[in-house]
Amino acid sequence: MLFRCACLLLFCLIQHSIAPQSLLAQPTRSGPGGNVVVDKNGVLRWEKGRQEVALFGVNYTTPFAYSYRAIQRRGVPHELAIAQDVYHLARLGVDAFRVHVWDVEITDTAGTLLENEHLRLLDFLVNQLKQRGIKIILTPIAYWNNGYPENDTGTGFSSIYSKTQAYTNPRAIAAQERYLTQFLNHRNPYTSQLNREDPDIIAYEVCNEPKYNQPLAPITSFANRMAAAIRATGCRKPVFYNVSENPDVYEAVLNAQVDGLTYQWYPQGLVSNHTLRGNFLPYVDQYPIPYRTDKRFTSKAKMVYEFESADIIQPVMYPFMARSFREAGFQWATQFAYDPLAIADANTEYQTHYLNLAYTPAKALSLLIAGKVFRNVKRGQQFRRYPQDSVFSDFRVSYRQGLSEMNTPEEFYYTANTATVPRQAGKLRHVAGVGSSAVVRYGGLGAYFLDRLAPGVWRLEVMPDAVAIRDPFERASLSKAVTQILWNEQPLRISLSDLGPAFSLRGLNEGNTAQAQASVGRATVRPGVYLLAAAGKATAAFTPQTAFNHLKLGEFAAPAPSQLGLQVRHTPAAQAAAGQPLRITATLTGVAPGDSVFLVAQHYYGRTRTLPMSTPAYATVAATVPADLLYAGQLRYWLVLKKGAQSVTFPGGFAGQPRDWDYAHPERYEVPIVAPDTPLPLFRAHLDKERIEARGIAPTAWTDYVTTPGGTLALRLVQGPPRPGQPAPTGPAASLRAYFGDDLAGRQTDLATFREVVVRARSNQPGAQVKVVLVTKDAVAYSAPLALSAELQDVRIPLSAFRSEALLLVPRPYPGFLPLQFQSAAKPAFKITDTEVVQVVWDAAAAAISPLSVGIESIFLQ
Repeated sequence: MLFRCACLLLFCLIQHSIAPQSLLAQPTRSGPGGNVVVDKNGVLRWEKGRQEVALFGVNYTTPFAYSYRAIQRRGVPHELAIAQDVYHLARLGVDAFRVHVWDVEITDTAGTLLENEHLRLLDFLVNQLKQRGIKIILTPIAYWNNGYPENDTGTGFSSIYSKTQAYTNPRAIAAQERYLTQFLNHRNPYTSQLNREDPDIIAYEVCNEPKYNQPLAPITSFANRMAAAIRATGCRKPVFYNVSENPDVYEAVLNAQVDGLTYQWYPQGLVSNHTLRGNFLPYVDQYPIPYRTDKRFTSKAKMVYEFESADIIQPVMYPFMARSFREAGFQWATQFAYDPLAIADANTEYQTHYLNLAYTPAKALSLLIAGKVFRNVKRGQQFRRYPQDSVFSDFRVSYRQGLSEMNTPEEFYYTANTATVPRQAGKLRHVAGVGSSAVVRYGGLGAYFLDRLAPGVWRLEVMPDAVAIRDPFERASLSKAVTQILWNEQPLRISLSDLGPAFSLRGLNEGNTAQAQASVGRATVRPGVYLLAAAGKATAAFTPQTAFNHLKLGEFAAPAPSQLGLQVRHTPAAQAAAGQPLRITATLTGVAPGDSVFLVAQHYYGRTRTLPMSTPAYATVAATVPADLLYAGQLRYWLVLKKGAQSVTFPGGFAGQPRDWDYAHPERYEVPIVAPDTPLPLFRAHLDKERIEARGIAPTAWTDYVTTPGGTLALRLVQGPPRPGQPAPTGPAASLRAYFGDDLAGRQTDLATFREVVVRARSNQPGAQVKVVLVTKDAVAYSAPLALSAELQDVRIPLSAFRSEALLLVPRPYPGFLPLQFQSAAKPAFKITDTEVVQVVWDAAAAAISPLSVGIESIFLQ
């Protein structure tokens, strides 16, 4: 079994949580607790004390649908999986939970509530969340069946009524009223409370992402009936309703008798099937709602039920999103969706999302920081636009460094190596990070947490090393791991004044018997929990059972080491400059002390060199191919791991070495070695299909691939005629976006010699309005017109022709009322060395020919 619990203590906690009263139960960390109300100005407040609510967290789906089935296949008890995940959520400071309940799994077609395993597990989850001080908003009606990404098996009312029928068919409406009544009157056996009475379930959102059409009156009527059904149970909690899914009929919801409005945010769309690269911070710079001054809007509370930076692994998006939410007036925001630990190695649950403390540690810590942003930034507080807002209050976000950071006198959090000095190191109470800082020097790749328990006494929690071995957003399978977990001893140095340089370490979690004494602040640690104490400090009062901030000191949950063996992740450079040294780095796991790693480099039909590889960081190997091997031609190379007398060669993981006489495997890495005047490819249709974003933007536009008269492949942007009764579209119709930042690495010395962009393309309509856009690392865009003819030909655009331009935000932000363009506040002089993205943007046109098309075979720098 791939997954196991790291300590028996968690089993005890689960058993304990089944009882009505738990040792973990403590007052909530957010506000005074109890019921919430919406005041006349649309502000959600705690009923006691009238403080404003500001809660931030996640969606999480283990009791239902694919998560339930996949965890069952893994052989992990669902209760254990839930307890571990909720512990991690508490560890990340989450104080809000929302989920659309898969009604199709807990009802029949008439809307009768079924007392079954799915409902029991939801009850169990609610109880676990309560014990950690996490507040809850439930969406009882999902309108989804339970299959994705598999076949549907649910048999409730959502399996027989479509979203359109749900608000128009009398039987469907009656089924939903019956279900809401029974769901709110359901008694949770773990808490002994009715759902409608539970003080930690602070509100209800009626339904998830309904689908509406004109006219408005039936929509308003349905929303009012559902809200009335909830209130008829005696529930006095605020009732929220989705308005963002149907922006063309938003007034119908604004007119409804509900207390709050719900929104989502997928700023660069969903399901690109590969990792999105480049600077996407402009996509989350603000969340402007078109009708934000409407009194029907301002009088209602605002909630973000789902958000995610889909297909992005960079740990920089969440803090910006949290800040933009607060600027827009939101008081609740929950990411969709936190991946269960039991299946997070494969990222199969909605593969366009990926978030888990163990498997995506930096992104998880960015969620922790985002929660701090959400609670500290004032509702409605205004900010300057990107990039001037990269530093705000106690926070800093840097795309170039892959860094989100929080720095206050008491808290210091970061997602990557940082040179930032803590504001007041002597006052620190909480530290968490991935990588190293002035406080912690750590050699591993997992997250760690330091919490002060008393002067000179700290709790240290260290997660296992997480190594990305595949693109996590490509086509997923439960049998294909995308992240490898490794348990290693890693070097640690802590610089905290009250700990001093000679602190002691004592293992706290079950099975952790480690005891050590630090020297000059240095020690070696494995994954687990430790009690750290300054010299002479008494620690007998601190035991694994001691409660602290909604957790027990000895709690720990982590996946077992992945049984995957040696793993390599490496992509060769697109080109290497002739006569210049070439730095080659790769991810390689399984290197033990005493092993050696070599790079075997060969000029095609030329000399071969065996070069030792260094280990600049854990699981990273590197070597520099000397210039004398890099004359024009082709470089072939292999990575060789030597364990004693045994050798393993990559690519392929084959026994032996490439220089052995009988090494018969043809696999190898290859890089073209080119002269300074050789064009540098930015996009080639026949090679780059799986790593670019090509999308239709107008309603009748799409993209596909076709062969040219010469037999090569071209990306085609297509516009069809307007739909009957619809006006002709304006603005961008379709676009190509290609990230090429990594391809510049091997040509750094040649970049200054490039003078033009060469696009090989054609259009079937003369005078098509097309432009080429080059985008910098700081998301500043520069464009030039692309003049196309009916013949496929090379069109040359001098770099001197590029002028400052608004950036087209593609993939398209969702919901659709969000801006499609971003104008950077900074306008530096154009430098090709700063660019990393190319776009081709085609404006909508009158359909003189149907369909209209633009075909793009390649784009080069020359």
